[in-house]
Amino acid sequence: MENLKEAQADMRIGYMNGSIGIVVSGTMWLTSGLVALVDTSAHAIWALLIGGVFIFPVSSVIEKIIGQRGAHSKGNPLGALAMEGTIWMIMCLPLAYGLSLLHHEWFFHGMLIIIGGRYLTFATIYGLRLYWILGALLGGAGYVLFSFQQASYVSALTGGTIEVVFGIFMLIRLKKIQK
Repeated sequence: MENLKEAQADMRIGYMNGSIGIVVSGTMWLTSGLVALVDTSAHAIWALLIGGVFIFPVSSVIEKIIGQRGAHSKGNPLGALAMEGTIWMIMCLPLAYGLSLLHHEWFFHGMLIIIGGRYLTFATIYGLRLYWILGALLGGAGYVLFSFQQASYVSALTGGTIEVVFGIFMLIRLKKIQK
Protein backbone atom coordinates (compact mmCIF):
# COMPACT_ATOMS: atom_id res chain seq x y z
CA MET A 1 0.00 0.00 0.00
CA GLU A 2 1.51 3.28 -1.12
CA ASN A 3 -0.89 5.63 0.62
CA LEU A 4 -4.00 5.98 2.75
CA LYS A 5 -6.38 6.20 -0.22
CA GLU A 6 -5.13 2.85 -1.58
CA ALA A 7 -5.45 1.22 1.84
CA GLN A 8 -9.01 2.53 2.21
CA ALA A 9 -9.94 1.35 -1.29
CA ASP A 10 -8.60 -2.11 -0.43
CA MET A 11 -10.78 -2.20 2.70
CA ARG A 12 -13.86 -1.03 0.77
CA ILE A 13 -13.33 -3.69 -1.90
CA GLY A 14 -12.46 -6.45 0.56
CA TYR A 15 -15.48 -5.88 2.78
CA MET A 16 -18.03 -4.34 0.39
CA ASN A 17 -17.87 -0.99 2.21
CA GLY A 18 -18.63 -2.89 5.41
CA SER A 19 -22.25 -3.27 4.34
CA ILE A 20 -22.57 -7.01 4.97
CA GLY A 21 -21.00 -6.70 8.41
CA ILE A 22 -23.44 -3.95 9.35
CA VAL A 23 -26.42 -6.07 8.26
CA VAL A 24 -25.12 -9.13 10.12
CA SER A 25 -24.53 -7.05 13.25
CA GLY A 26 -28.01 -5.57 12.95
CA THR A 27 -29.44 -9.05 12.62
CA MET A 28 -27.73 -10.04 15.88
CA TRP A 29 -29.24 -6.97 17.56
CA LEU A 30 -32.71 -7.77 16.19
CA THR A 31 -32.37 -11.35 17.42
CA SER A 32 -31.41 -10.08 20.85
CA GLY A 33 -34.39 -7.72 20.82
CA LEU A 34 -36.73 -10.58 20.00
CA VAL A 35 -35.24 -12.65 22.83
CA ALA A 36 -35.85 -9.72 25.21
CA LEU A 37 -39.41 -9.42 23.96
CA VAL A 38 -40.38 -13.09 24.32
CA ASP A 39 -38.01 -14.26 27.07
CA THR A 40 -35.84 -12.25 29.47
CA SER A 41 -33.46 -9.32 29.20
CA ALA A 42 -30.74 -11.45 30.77
CA HIS A 43 -31.02 -13.99 27.96
CA ALA A 44 -31.11 -11.15 25.43
CA ILE A 45 -27.79 -9.86 26.78
CA TRP A 46 -26.23 -13.26 26.25
CA ALA A 47 -27.80 -13.52 22.80
CA LEU A 48 -26.10 -10.26 21.79
CA LEU A 49 -22.76 -11.18 23.37
CA ILE A 50 -22.68 -14.64 21.79
CA GLY A 51 -24.07 -13.41 18.47
CA GLY A 52 -21.51 -10.62 18.42
CA VAL A 53 -18.69 -13.17 18.36
CA PHE A 54 -19.97 -14.41 15.02
CA ILE A 55 -20.44 -11.08 13.23
CA PHE A 56 -17.07 -11.00 11.47
CA PRO A 57 -16.86 -14.70 10.51
CA VAL A 58 -20.46 -14.82 9.25
CA SER A 59 -19.94 -11.59 7.29
CA SER A 60 -16.76 -12.93 5.70
CA VAL A 61 -18.47 -16.18 4.68
CA ILE A 62 -21.41 -14.29 3.15
CA GLU A 63 -19.02 -11.99 1.26
CA LYS A 64 -17.14 -14.98 -0.14
CA ILE A 65 -20.37 -16.76 -1.10
CA ILE A 66 -21.44 -13.75 -3.17
CA GLY A 67 -18.05 -13.59 -4.88
CA GLN A 68 -16.19 -10.99 -2.84
CA ARG A 69 -12.90 -11.35 -0.99
CA GLY A 70 -14.23 -10.98 2.54
CA ALA A 71 -10.76 -9.86 3.61
CA HIS A 72 -8.25 -7.08 3.15
CA SER A 73 -4.82 -7.43 1.55
CA LYS A 74 -1.93 -8.51 3.73
CA GLY A 75 0.11 -5.53 4.75
CA ASN A 76 -2.82 -3.12 4.72
CA PRO A 77 -2.10 -0.90 7.74
CA LEU A 78 -5.81 -0.21 8.23
CA GLY A 79 -6.26 -3.86 9.17
CA ALA A 80 -4.40 -3.04 12.39
CA LEU A 81 -6.71 -0.09 13.08
CA ALA A 82 -9.74 -2.33 12.57
CA MET A 83 -8.30 -4.87 15.02
CA GLU A 84 -7.48 -2.15 17.54
CA GLY A 85 -11.06 -0.90 17.35
CA THR A 86 -12.31 -4.43 17.92
CA ILE A 87 -10.06 -4.86 20.95
CA TRP A 88 -11.24 -1.51 22.33
CA MET A 89 -14.85 -2.63 21.93
CA ILE A 90 -14.13 -5.95 23.68
CA MET A 91 -12.46 -4.04 26.52
CA CYS A 92 -15.71 -2.06 26.93
CA LEU A 93 -17.86 -5.19 27.29
CA PRO A 94 -17.24 -5.51 31.06
CA LEU A 95 -18.45 -1.92 31.45
CA ALA A 96 -21.70 -2.68 29.59
CA TYR A 97 -22.10 -5.94 31.49
CA GLY A 98 -21.55 -4.09 34.77
CA LEU A 99 -24.33 -1.70 33.82
CA SER A 100 -26.59 -4.70 33.28
CA LEU A 101 -26.04 -5.77 36.87
CA LEU A 102 -27.76 -2.55 37.93
CA HIS A 103 -30.47 -2.54 35.24
CA HIS A 104 -30.56 -5.00 32.34
CA GLU A 105 -31.72 -2.35 29.87
CA TRP A 106 -28.62 -0.26 30.61
CA PHE A 107 -26.51 -2.93 28.90
CA PHE A 108 -28.19 -2.19 25.58
CA HIS A 109 -27.97 1.58 26.02
CA GLY A 110 -24.28 1.26 26.83
CA MET A 111 -23.61 -1.08 23.92
CA LEU A 112 -25.30 1.28 21.48
CA ILE A 113 -22.97 4.05 22.61
CA ILE A 114 -19.93 1.74 22.48
CA ILE A 115 -20.59 0.41 18.98
CA GLY A 116 -21.55 3.89 17.83
CA GLY A 117 -18.10 5.05 18.91
CA ARG A 118 -16.45 2.11 17.19
CA TYR A 119 -18.20 2.88 13.91
CA LEU A 120 -16.64 6.36 13.95
CA THR A 121 -13.25 4.74 13.25
CA PHE A 122 -14.74 3.05 10.20
CA ALA A 123 -14.85 6.48 8.52
CA THR A 124 -11.05 6.33 8.47
CA ILE A 125 -10.82 2.60 7.76
CA TYR A 126 -13.11 2.76 4.72
CA GLY A 127 -12.65 6.41 3.80
CA LEU A 128 -16.42 6.88 4.05
CA ARG A 129 -17.72 9.74 6.17
CA LEU A 130 -21.13 8.05 6.18
CA TYR A 131 -19.83 6.04 9.12
CA TRP A 132 -19.90 9.23 11.19
CA ILE A 133 -23.65 9.27 10.62
CA LEU A 134 -24.03 5.62 11.65
CA GLY A 135 -21.91 6.18 14.76
CA ALA A 136 -23.89 9.27 15.70
CA LEU A 137 -27.23 7.53 15.12
CA LEU A 138 -26.31 4.57 17.31
CA GLY A 139 -24.64 6.63 20.03
CA GLY A 140 -27.48 9.14 20.02
CA ALA A 141 -30.04 6.35 20.15
CA GLY A 142 -28.28 4.85 23.17
CA TYR A 143 -28.38 8.19 24.96
CA VAL A 144 -32.02 8.96 24.07
CA LEU A 145 -33.21 5.45 24.95
CA PHE A 146 -31.39 5.69 28.29
CA SER A 147 -32.88 9.14 28.95
CA PHE A 148 -36.39 7.81 28.36
CA GLN A 149 -35.69 4.60 30.32
CA GLN A 150 -36.65 2.35 27.43
CA ALA A 151 -36.90 -1.41 27.86
CA SER A 152 -34.21 -3.78 26.64
CA TYR A 153 -36.23 -5.01 23.69
CA VAL A 154 -36.89 -1.45 22.48
CA SER A 155 -33.19 -0.59 22.61
CA ALA A 156 -32.05 -3.79 20.92
CA LEU A 157 -34.68 -3.56 18.20
CA THR A 158 -33.82 0.12 17.64
CA GLY A 159 -30.11 -0.64 17.29
CA GLY A 160 -30.80 -3.57 15.00
CA THR A 161 -33.13 -1.55 12.81
CA ILE A 162 -30.63 1.30 12.49
CA GLU A 163 -27.88 -1.11 11.48
CA VAL A 164 -29.91 -3.20 9.04
CA VAL A 165 -31.34 -0.14 7.29
CA PHE A 166 -27.94 1.56 7.15
CA GLY A 167 -26.23 -1.64 5.96
CA ILE A 168 -28.76 -2.08 3.15
CA PHE A 169 -28.28 1.58 2.21
CA MET A 170 -24.50 1.03 2.08
CA LEU A 171 -24.96 -2.07 -0.09
CA ILE A 172 -27.29 -0.27 -2.52
CA ARG A 173 -24.85 2.65 -2.65
CA LEU A 174 -21.99 0.25 -3.41
CA LYS A 175 -23.92 -1.45 -6.20
CA LYS A 176 -24.74 1.94 -7.80
CA ILE A 177 -21.08 2.97 -7.66
CA GLN A 178 -20.00 -0.34 -9.23
CA LYS A 179 -22.32 0.14 -12.24
